[in-house]
Parts: sequence; structure tokens; C-alpha cells
Amino acid sequence: MIATVLSLENAALSLDGNAGQVDILHDITLSVHKGETLGLIGPSGSGKSSLLMLMGGLEQATGGQVTALGQNLTRMNEDELARFRRNSMGVVFQNFHLIPTMTALENVATPLELAGHKDAFQRAEAELESVGLTHRRDHYPAQLSGGEQQRVALARASAPRPQILLADEPTGNLDETNGAAIIDLLLGLRDRHGATLVLVTHSHTLARRCDRVVRLRDGRIADDTRQEAAE
Repeated sequence: MIATVLSLENAALSLDGNAGQVDILHDITLSVHKGETLGLIGPSGSGKSSLLMLMGGLEQATGGQVTALGQNLTRMNEDELARFRRNSMGVVFQNFHLIPTMTALENVATPLELAGHKDAFQRAEAELESVGLTHRRDHYPAQLSGGEQQRVALARASAPRPQILLADEPTGNLDETNGAAIIDLLLGLRDRHGATLVLVTHSHTLARRCDRVVRLRDGRIADDTRQEAAE
């Protein structure tokens, strides 16, 4: 029996806005299995990124329940969620979120150091090598291209060997060539570390390479399709 890594049961998300409460997600029930690659697609404003944030405990559900690796994220406080992500999840954002005052190597080593790994810098070097950036290890983010910054972000997310890897529009700020390279690297990291991958994307090329695609519309699941021919 395939293990369930992520599970949402009637999960909802509402946020307070200037005009009052805004309902973003409604009654989301969804399970993600170990080793699966799940693509979240849909028009802008459909709730894709918000759903990814719920899965990572970066937003707290205002209804229902979110469970990851058997842990109920809806019952955790912010410190507990931060520790859980540090130990079990890697997150890649569209805008990279690298620390500008740190080199590429230091950016990748930071989560490893926070997790108490004594070989943080050795592991960070190995991850940079895996994304083809050994020669840029001592460069700062401002000295790197957009594609290189996203490679550093991928290396940082994968260095702690997370069981779950979440990616929010990982190719959104890149041109077609760099975007294709990032797709290959992302799927390669998934395969190498055996992680479960959930990603938000507008890219049809990336969506086609997922095992399964969930389409959102107006904060609800409109379609859930398993792709037999996923690469």
C-alpha cells in the first residue's frame, strides 16, 4: 500500500482584507502519495499558491485539517511548524528568496547549519555541484543570473534531503531555456532523493511531466487527473 505523505480534509482558508473577510480555499480534500509528483494548475487567483502554502504550514487553515507525514499541521504553532519544515520539507519560491549578504555556498549551507549538521558546507558544496554551480559558490546573489539564483534555491531546498519538496512557480521568472533546465534539475533532485514533489505552475511543459495534475478554479478542485505517460 502506498503511503500518504500529505492529506487535506475539507481544508479552507479565509483571510482578512480591506473589504472584509476573503474566502480563498473551500473544502479542499486531497491526498498526495509518497514519491508522487503533483502539479497544481489553474488561472491566476484560483488558489494554487495558497493551497501550496497550506501544505507547507506557511498559511494556517481556517477550516478542516492538513496532515503531513502523519503530523497535524493545523494544531502546530509557528515555532513547531518552522521546526517541521526545517526537518522534513524543502520550499522553492518563484522569487528565489536568497539571502543577499551570503554567497551561494553560504545560502545552501544555512538550513543545514540550522538543523545541526556538522558537515553543512561539505553537503552544500555537493548540492551546488549537482546543479552545476561549483564555479559560482563564492558569488553573491546579485552577481548571479536569474537561472543561477534559482539553481541555488533548488540546491538549498534539497540539501537537507527533505521528504517533501514544494515549489511555487519555479520557472515563472525565467526564460524558456533556463526554465527547461530548472525543470530537469527539479525532477532530477526528486529522483535522486526520493522526495514527494508538489509544484504550482503555469507551464504546460512542466505540468505534462507530473504524475498527476490538480486543476483549481475559484478556490475549489475542478479536476484531478493522473497522467499515465508522465516522464
